[in-house]
Amino acid sequence: MTEFVAAIDQGTTSTRCIVFDAHGSIVATAQKELTQHFPRPGWVEHDASDIWRDAHEVTRAAIGEAGLTARDVAAIGITNQRETVVVWDRRTGEPVHRAVVWQDTRSGELVAGLAAEGGQDRFREATGLPLATYFSGPKVRWLLDQGLRERAERGELACGTVDSWLIYKLTGRHLTDVTNASRTMLMNLSTLDWDDALLDAIGVPRALLPEIRPSVEIYGEAIAEGLEGIPVAGALGDQQAALFGQTCFAPGEGKNTYGTGSFLLLNTGTEPVASTAGLVTTLAYRIGDRDPVYALEGSIAITGALVQWLRDNLGIICSADEIEELAASVDDTGGCYVVPAFSGLYAPHWRSDARGVICGLTRYVTKAHLARAVLEATCWQTREVAEAMRQDAGVELSSLKVDGGMTVNSLLMQLQADILGVPVIRPAVAETTALGAAYAGGLAVGLWPDVDALRAHWREDAAWRPERSRDGDYGQWLKAVERSTGWID
Repeated sequence: MTEFVAAIDQGTTSTRCIVFDAHGSIVATAQKELTQHFPRPGWVEHDASDIWRDAHEVTRAAIGEAGLTARDVAAIGITNQRETVVVWDRRTGEPVHRAVVWQDTRSGELVAGLAAEGGQDRFREATGLPLATYFSGPKVRWLLDQGLRERAERGELACGTVDSWLIYKLTGRHLTDVTNASRTMLMNLSTLDWDDALLDAIGVPRALLPEIRPSVEIYGEAIAEGLEGIPVAGALGDQQAALFGQTCFAPGEGKNTYGTGSFLLLNTGTEPVASTAGLVTTLAYRIGDRDPVYALEGSIAITGALVQWLRDNLGIICSADEIEELAASVDDTGGCYVVPAFSGLYAPHWRSDARGVICGLTRYVTKAHLARAVLEATCWQTREVAEAMRQDAGVELSSLKVDGGMTVNSLLMQLQADILGVPVIRPAVAETTALGAAYAGGLAVGLWPDVDALRAHWREDAAWRPERSRDGDYGQWLKAVERSTGWID
């Protein structure tokens, strides 16, 4: 068997492919930035045709960069932005609307209407999710209400999250994996199938939806040009893929990924843990026909995107990497706090009425203090989620495994260690999201025999340990969060 796996990592701001070898080491990478569309305030869209074109191009490019051909690749694994939805024509295979992105809030009125009939936790027992614009089901309903419903009910249209779209374009099959399905608010956590009561309540016909499959399984062979014959053999939502890539296979193990948003996941084993502290219960992964593994998740909407906002909207920095030096030029934030509730607050608050605020401003505050407050916003939001996990699962973090693009910022990592009060550990392979997809694909085709073989590849790259307690500042952060709520009537 060939010893290389290609992982398609389709994210919110870019699409890339990374080729890994049998040791879990990176062999080649190709990447393209994804255009963001903001047609109205609160609306965020992607062109699904761009997503597929870019995924196809970067996969072929990475395989070529590695000096390989399709015959040399054992599998293609997929990881993706999760709650983003695509609707396409089954006959032509073309999208009928731009993809509605996970950050999009256009389904707010629909969500409010659903909550009015049974509260924000109306569907939590079945789905593990609170009612929020974040999740896919209400986005699908919104799309159907734009004149697509009759075609959907006749079976002319197909719908899915981005994993489903890519699997369809790669293999011609309409499938999704359990981790992505668990983010739709349409799948029952116990049955791992679409739930008729949920479909009826939200207003989504079953005929529109893909078949739900395990995360680790051969879905079919690629038929796309230049990739013919490669098994498409694993799919995980991006945060579950990072958990998998960090080899968090035992209950109590967790990770935090710092990207456009940040996502802290804790493996809770083969039984779902209901949250009372504002977290979501979700699928962590399912390997073949084995029992599914569940997780608690704290989803934070805006972390890396806040640095982009500082760069693109305010022009305070010219590139994202400049923020570290600017923030390090001062010893603190000057009493300033930034709450980036641009799309409302996600875990643990779930307040769609919140909007971003900057608190504690005085004439003493400079752009350097503001830059440091931007970094601290990520750390404080992470602490809120960690506190909720302790309440729900009774687990005290002894350390935190981290990954994602923001982890190159050593100041941010040190601030995170101080604010959490535990060591923060970065792995040698920082691209754990893509690595998790590669591991899923490789396991499905037998490149690796079991998860213990994957654990053997994990190595520490760097660690940051707490240098000073920030417990005294936590109350000020919570006060700033409170100021952000109630902005939207």
